[in-house]
Amino acid sequence: MQSELRPGGFQVLPVVIKNLIIINSLVWLAQMTIGQDLLSIEDLFALHHFNSVHYGFWQFITYMFLHSSSSFFHILFNMFALWMFGSTLENLWGPGRFLLFYLACGVGAGIAQAFALTYDISQYTAMFNAGQISEQELFMLSNIPTLGASGAVMGIFAAFAFTFPNSKMLILPIPFPIKAKWALLGLAVMDLIGGVSNESTGIAHFAHLGGAAIGIIVVMIWNKKDRNRFY
Repeated sequence: MQSELRPGGFQVLPVVIKNLIIINSLVWLAQMTIGQDLLSIEDLFALHHFNSVHYGFWQFITYMFLHSSSSFFHILFNMFALWMFGSTLENLWGPGRFLLFYLACGVGAGIAQAFALTYDISQYTAMFNAGQISEQELFMLSNIPTLGASGAVMGIFAAFAFTFPNSKMLILPIPFPIKAKWALLGLAVMDLIGGVSNESTGIAHFAHLGGAAIGIIVVMIWNKKDRNRFY
């Protein structure tokens, strides 16, 4: 993606975004290095359903700092999108407000995903009761972790699109520039379709939608209270 909007004289790599990228990268390296031999980082810190044997309340924060250890592109895309759209917002709001916003979007995304998992697990339980899957398969399906900064980053993009709706960007493979507001709408529709289709894609569609919803709600509230910080 390329956006025509740049931070101008502001910091190209603001302090919160810089530290978020560093923390996420270090955690990803720890996942790659430690793996499952000494300590299951994902069991401890990825987001699990409330009824999972691995569930912990802290996971609503920690899950957004973990990424798939089997795919470099997972963390690369998230950190790139965080920098591209988040830099403008952090320069506009300041580091404190931006960090609060980022964490709120991540937690909101996690809560939305937890409720989506509740429905999924009820379906898996019904399949088990009908004899369609084994007890071991039910256990595996009920303990699949959610991890990644995608939900929080989706909230960042939603805030960017809400604040600068007519900013044009190039999104491959679309061969022409598209406005941020239409890009957000398109992504939201794709996530909604992906979420309700219940296909096993490994993508937390409802986490994306939850992060985007929290992002827009928070920006709308802030916009009413402090219009000088918004365009």
